Amino acid sequence: MSEPRRTNFEVKDGKLNEIHLNNSLDQDSDSVFHKLLIIVTPSYSSPLQTYYLNRLGNTLKLVSHPLLWIIVEMNSQSVETAELLRNTGIMYRHLVCSIKNSTEITDTRVLLRNVALSHIEIHRLDGIVYFADVDNIYSVHLFDQLRQIRRFGTWPLTKLQEDKMFLEGPICDGSQVLGWHSIDLAKRFRRFHAEMSGFAFNSTIIWDPQRWHRPMLEPIRQLENVRDGFQASTFVEQVVEDESQMECFSLNSSDIMVWRHVTGSKSFPLDRLTNTNLSTIIPVS
Repeated sequence: MSEPRRTNFEVKDGKLNEIHLNNSLDQDSDSVFHKLLIIVTPSYSSPLQTYYLNRLGNTLKLVSHPLLWIIVEMNSQSVETAELLRNTGIMYRHLVCSIKNSTEITDTRVLLRNVALSHIEIHRLDGIVYFADVDNIYSVHLFDQLRQIRRFGTWPLTKLQEDKMFLEGPICDGSQVLGWHSIDLAKRFRRFHAEMSGFAFNSTIIWDPQRWHRPMLEPIRQLENVRDGFQASTFVEQVVEDESQMECFSLNSSDIMVWRHVTGSKSFPLDRLTNTNLSTIIPVS
């Protein structure tokens, strides 16, 4: 069986050009830095959406090339988003999710991310996929770390609400995942306690499962009818078998890479808030 064509990018004379690579797991140290980053962002109508997109775009401008920003909108491309993307100077693909009835979907971002995953699979884009929602705050250092991922990388992120701060994500011993930080006991039955913006993975897992010795019974996608809070876990279950296949990025208190500001109806009940960093530690089973 012939090897699948892998699409990557190189920067030449200020332009991003497609190149094709051999199907090999081994990469020398010089090529890791130039690994394509595939940043997936669902865009939806909200009063602060333009502000959030601008903020994320300004962060991505500081990231070394090559980087591909995939923006997905519902039903049509907005003029405002298209103009914003053109002005960033970032290589981008502006996609649309067309669906007539999405009333049964609890989180439309699931549909938008799945459009991006389908695009990556069809075009066999070779890089590191990261789901970057617009309302999070990202350290530029995070994107340097992403290029070190071989298969699946995860790290803790910080949730902010009012004057309180919570840490969620993996408990690391070097690069090994030993367990998980969790602040919401209602979600303790999740298999993996990674947040959607707390992991990234090699895109070839989506379209070249043989490379990773995994069966491909169904396309790897976010599940549409999973209850709130379990989308990330059910997606990760399709990508890795257990924590031994994960690479953990530990951090110091001064080196937080992702901040998530929890507001509105999705905020945690006040009786579950705590001034400490952790309320639950879940070991690897």
